[in-house]
Parts: sequence; structure tokens; C-alpha cells
Amino acid sequence: MARKPPRWYFSFRSPYSWMAYRDLIGRYPDVAESIEWLPFWEPDDHHNEHLAQNGVQLPYVAMSREKHLYILQDVRRLARERGLEMVWPLDREPRWEVSHLAYLVAEEHGRGREFIDRVYRARWQDGLDISDPEVIAGFGPELGLDPELLGGAAADPAVRERGLAALAALHRDGVFGVPYFIDGFEKFWGVDRLPGFVASIRGRAAARTAGVAG
Repeated sequence: MARKPPRWYFSFRSPYSWMAYRDLIGRYPDVAESIEWLPFWEPDDHHNEHLAQNGVQLPYVAMSREKHLYILQDVRRLARERGLEMVWPLDREPRWEVSHLAYLVAEEHGRGREFIDRVYRARWQDGLDISDPEVIAGFGPELGLDPELLGGAAADPAVRERGLAALAALHRDGVFGVPYFIDGFEKFWGVDRLPGFVASIRGRAAARTAGVAG
């Protein structure tokens, strides 16, 4: 069986995923260019129903008040360490399909990385509501993408089918949170595990180079 490429699962919802993204592109651009980028999100009821019909149950657990308060403190601390100015968005009626399915559209048109950067900036630095289709559509002109395709992704049956495939993939990979990094059989969960993931990938690359040179 062929070895799957190294990959990481990101989510626009997670501040830890946002920081992992910043670390990945800022500190480890060689690794960022050599891995697959895959979205992770909490599906809506319709997607959940289809997943359940296919025996897929994603491991989502409600967050306790104590954990929420800890995350507020921890994220501020990590942002200061990175010199990041951030805001904490208010998710009144979150619909994570809106942004993550729009990513699939942007990725299909070769603008996935730019879309990720724009959405992370919108959510964690500008405080915009990325569950609003109009907000997502508004990124279209600056990214060279059709606003209607982005804003309407969550309602497009074909894109929703691709979303189901993406959710099934993270289920097969055993992903239970983000950021989540996979290199072969090695799995790394959390922004603080990114250096280990990088070392694993670079170590294999160095071994291949040494083998060729030898």
C-alpha cells in the first residue's frame, strides 16, 4: 500500500489552528508546501444525518465552562508570544459549512491558501462573522473568485457532496481535534506538536537525500 502524503487538518473555528497556520507558513514554509491541507469542521444536521447513514460518527464533545475559560486565557497568552493582535469573535449562530465548503471551492480554483489566509484574518483579527455567506462572498473579488460561488458553497449540492467526502476522510484518519498533523503512522495533535511533525518530515527528507547521495 502506498504511503499517504503528510497532511494537516485545520479549522477556521479554532484559534489554535489559526496559530498553527501562522507558525507553519512563517517558520516552516518548506513543510507547508510539501503537505496536504484538509479542512475540519463541525457539520450541520443535514451532513450529520448523511454521515450517520454511512456509519460515520465524528467525535465532537461539548465544551465545559471551565475549559472555555481556560482556552480564553491560553489563547491570549499564545497570541502575545507570537506578537499577534487578535479579537475573540462572537459566534451567535455558527454555520461552519459556510466557510469550510467555500474553502473547497477556492481550493478547486487554485486559491485555497489565499482563501485560508483571508478567512483566518477576518475571523481572528477583524472579528468578522464567517458564518455569514455575504462575508464569505465579499472575499471573492480580492481573491479573483466568483463571489456567488463562495457565498453559495454551503447551499450547493455538489459542494456539499465534496464536504461529506472530506468529513469521511477525517473520520478515517481518526481526527478528533485541530490542529492535527499526520506523517505516516505518526500523529501530532495541537499547535505545540507542530515542531515534532516538522522534524518527522524533514528527517525523512534528509534520509532520502542521503540515500540518493550514497
